[in-house]
Amino acid sequence: MLTVTIDEQHAIAVLEPHGALSKEDFERAATMIDPLIGKSHQLNGLVIHTKDFPGWDSFAALASHLKFVRDHHKKVSRIALCTDSVIGNFAKSVAPHFVAADIRVFPFQEFDQAKTWATGPA
Repeated sequence: MLTVTIDEQHAIAVLEPHGALSKEDFERAATMIDPLIGKSHQLNGLVIHTKDFPGWDSFAALASHLKFVRDHHKKVSRIALCTDSVIGNFAKSVAPHFVAADIRVFPFQEFDQAKTWATGPA
């Protein structure tokens, strides 16, 4: 399951995975985030807050995740990975090859700092 919280005032979205991610999680995230992007044509930031990376429940979920990234990466200014997982540092190294956003990794307990950074100017 993926909890999506939208902060319209700061134009950010917070994604909090709980267990293996499904295809429907990414589809639902898009339906929640797209209207915010539609208002300003940009999302200041995306905060991914998870203690450990939960993985995907199927190949379809992975494909849906990749489609979500493809459809949104040019519309997000900053991505804050707020995690204690080693995947965070790996993603920070690999993601710039696939996304246009600035990426920063924060320890899981620094959620407020991650949100503040994600809210900042592009």
